[in-house]
Order: sequence, then C-alpha cells, then structure tokens
Amino acid sequence: MERSLSMELVRVTEAAALSAARWMGRGEKEEADAAATSAMRDVFDTIPMKGTVVIGEGERDEAPMLYIDETLGNGFGPRVDVAVDPVEGTDIVAKGTWNALAVLGVADDGHMLHAPDIYMDKIAVGPEAVGVIDMEAPVVDNLNAVAKAKGKEVEDLVVSILDRDRHAELISEVRSTGARIKLIPAGDVAGAMNTAFDETGVDMLIGSGGAPEGVLAAVALKCLGGELQGRLLPQTEEQEERCGRMGIDDIHRVLRMDDLVGGDDAIFAATGVTDGELLKGVHFKGGRATTESLVMRAKSGTVRFVDGTHNVSKKPDFVIKP
Repeated sequence: MERSLSMELVRVTEAAALSAARWMGRGEKEEADAAATSAMRDVFDTIPMKGTVVIGEGERDEAPMLYIDETLGNGFGPRVDVAVDPVEGTDIVAKGTWNALAVLGVADDGHMLHAPDIYMDKIAVGPEAVGVIDMEAPVVDNLNAVAKAKGKEVEDLVVSILDRDRHAELISEVRSTGARIKLIPAGDVAGAMNTAFDETGVDMLIGSGGAPEGVLAAVALKCLGGELQGRLLPQTEEQEERCGRMGIDDIHRVLRMDDLVGGDDAIFAATGVTDGELLKGVHFKGGRATTESLVMRAKSGTVRFVDGTHNVSKKPDFVIKP
C-alpha cells in the first residue's frame, strides 16, 4: 500500500464523524449512522485505491450503503480489503455519551477475515502483554499473565467489558480476582484499542461483541503491536451456514491475529464523534468544527494523532473533489 493512503483515509473518518456529530444527543441513532455512511462513501470515491468492503453495513439487499463486496475508491491505486464502521456506537451518539468513533481499516487484498455480523468472544491486550493471553484458558489465568507481563498486581488491572446481561458471570469472575472493571455501554473497538495506550488506564478487554468490530479492533491492534484473539459465536443454524458461505469452515476454532488480518501491512483510521479517553469528539463553533483523529500503519509502526479544523461553510458536504 502507498504511504500516502494513510492520510487520505483520515479524510474519510473525519467526514463521517462530522456528519454523525450533528445528531449527537438527539435520540436518533439511525439518522446519525445514515449521515456518517453517506459522507464516508462520498469521500471514499476520491481516494486512490481499488477497495472491496469485507466488513460493512450488511449484505447488499440489507444495506444500501457500504455493503459487503461493494467497491470503493476511484479505481486507481492498490487493491485492498476494507472494513468500515461509520459510527461505532450509534447508541452512544444518540445519547451523547462517551467513546463514539468513526472507524475504518484496510489491508492488502485477500488478507482480512470476512466476518459475518454475529457475536464473537474476544480477548484483547496491548503490546506489553502480547503472547501471554490464551482465549481457552480460565479468566484468572489470563489476568495473572497480563499482570505479570505488565509488572502489576492483579488488583491494579483495569478490564473493559461491555455492560450486557450476558456478561454477568464473567463480571463476577473478574471481580472475584480483585481486578477492577470498566463497564462500557458500547464501542468495543475503542475498548480494545485503549488497551494499547497507557493514558487510558485500560489493560485488557474481554467478553463478547460483534464479529465485524472484532476484525476492526484487530486491524487497530496490528498497527499498535497488540493482540486480539476471537471465537465466533453463531446462535442459529442459519448463522453457522452463513459462516460457511463466507469461507469460515471451523467456526469453533480460536481466531488469532493472522486469521483476522494477515500480511505485513494494514492501516487503521478513527475520528472521535463524541469525547472519549483517547480522542476528543467533534466540537462545533459558528461555521467551523474541530476533530481529533488517529491514523496508524502496521508496516511502519507509525501512530499519528491528527487535529483538524474544518470550515463547514466552504466544505458543507465535507468533501472537495479534485
């Protein structure tokens, strides 16, 4: 992939975040998602790449925008797999709470898992704990291993878990070890990514969430030198059949980093929609708006934070085509 693609992709997440942020706190998550998705596509059309959506808004007949197998880009440049989530945390935007992001990931053509829109059990850590986690091990063993790798006591750890009824037993188990828990209402891409940044205070993410979000989180952690392991959790026979149609034969095996996003290169970009631990959200003032974004590339290991100020009167649709 071209180095310049990294900064081009930030324009995509910026546009999505700017569009979604107009709906913050208005209780209408579908409208926020639609606005972000439309803006994301408009900017993708200007990007020099030949992209294929492998993680998107659904099948073509279910999602008129950014559907799986849709082509993106202006038809020139590298062939890449694309994973998108125009608003990671639509409920967050609707309620005006923390950590909504516009996110995307790209990898070389044929190197990203085609994950169906079902649940995935996940465990994620930052660079210091790579190689010590094991999804098939008891929770207490993983907590002890991560604590040792990070030079902490188990009681010092902070574990992010989605605040869901299905996690009641998991939460109880973690609490019994003395580890601390950060329950998050949504947004486990942000939760996984935060494990790689000391300033967030998060050491580990565990629990089940969406499989597409698992792939996006894996792209981010590949760029950051972290690790995510996952296992698909189909709930019905139809979901099992869908896994097969998407090329996943053994639905019970643990998916490791190379299974989720292979090759030696990947790019991840995210822009805050609402304020979070890692990225500020969109702030409007008069005819201007500010954004904070993160863009990373696995091959170089470069991590950039990008502050943007946007004149929305000159660029009302968040895109100026060449």
